Amino acid sequence: FAQENGKKQKINWVSLEEADALRRSEPRKILIDVYTDWCGWCKKMDKTTFSQADIVTYINENYYAVKLDAEQEEPITLGGKTYNFVPNGRRGYHEIAKELLQGKMSYPTTVFLDENMNMIQPISGYLDAPTIQPILEYLALDAYKETPYEVWLAAKKAK
Repeated sequence: FAQENGKKQKINWVSLEEADALRRSEPRKILIDVYTDWCGWCKKMDKTTFSQADIVTYINENYYAVKLDAEQEEPITLGGKTYNFVPNGRRGYHEIAKELLQGKMSYPTTVFLDENMNMIQPISGYLDAPTIQPILEYLALDAYKETPYEVWLAAKKAK
């Protein structure tokens, strides 16, 4: 089980700005885990899905992984644009989270961007390891550009 010097391997989480810089020198897709501190399913996904050895290895080898607190108050600057926290009701939201989630503020949401930071797909809700693994492969292999997911998945299972 992905052990390194007796320590359990972890996902190499980076900031959104770091992922943007990294993909410029070594292009990779970006996986963004959009969460909040109060979200129970977000915590469960961290403890289960994002700690599975095969998931950790696959993400680290094929994606830049970003954890994005949808309610963080620190500004984020990307592509010359600064995104800020917007107070709203008791909590509020971060502008970049709202943009990435296409206005559907649901947590957790796993957002996938291509190597040029273009949206591939946001997937809302808790994803267990057996659910996310084929999604990770489908997107990393660029199969989404030519084949519908259901068709690709059926062919994968048939092999």
